[in-house]
Amino acid sequence: MCGRYVRKSDKQKIAEAFRVAVDGIPDFAFSFNAAPQSFQPIVRLNAEGQREIATLRWGLVPFWSKDAKMGALTINAKAETITTSPAFREAFKHRRCLVPADAFYEWQKLDAKNKQPYAIALKSGEPYGFAGLWERWKQPDGDKLETFTVITTDPNEIVQPLHNRMPVILEPKDYARWLDCSDTAQLPVDLLKPYPSDLMRAWPVSKKVGNVRNDNSALLDPS
Repeated sequence: MCGRYVRKSDKQKIAEAFRVAVDGIPDFAFSFNAAPQSFQPIVRLNAEGQREIATLRWGLVPFWSKDAKMGALTINAKAETITTSPAFREAFKHRRCLVPADAFYEWQKLDAKNKQPYAIALKSGEPYGFAGLWERWKQPDGDKLETFTVITTDPNEIVQPLHNRMPVILEPKDYARWLDCSDTAQLPVDLLKPYPSDLMRAWPVSKKVGNVRNDNSALLDPS
């Protein structure tokens, strides 16, 4: 499960990392403790096939859902069932996205009552993109709610001691293929794999990250 992540890169850096024109990017604040049900920027293709950044709510609400409450249960999508799950299979075919991040958090169970949070990032310190899906749901009042989910897979050697799942992190060379949903016969399931562990690092951080009201750069300080 990926339930918290960090996005500390500014709009200019995100635009460069994901090759999006900085003009027209919506304003968004830094988030050192991005949590489910919050609105976060994602990268997707617009109607003209160009990359754009849009701000969506974390927790995918399928187009067929009767209400938006389902989004609380769909913050993550398992790579193993992505092609068959009713909640995600159509989005996987037609509405893939990238979720910009600089780190994510996982909690290592120490004993029955205690867990130690860790931050996990690239050794390079560069931002990266989670493999994500997005959806548009029509609300009862007619307005549309756009939401997203983060796809998870088996952990690599860095994450395995901390948790049994990790978010799928895509390499920049695969961004274009992931975003291009024009060929539904050749789905990019092969990209849904653990990121190379030798390119990542993990370090213990303050338990303050467990409270979503705490959202500042000190959360990334080694504890």
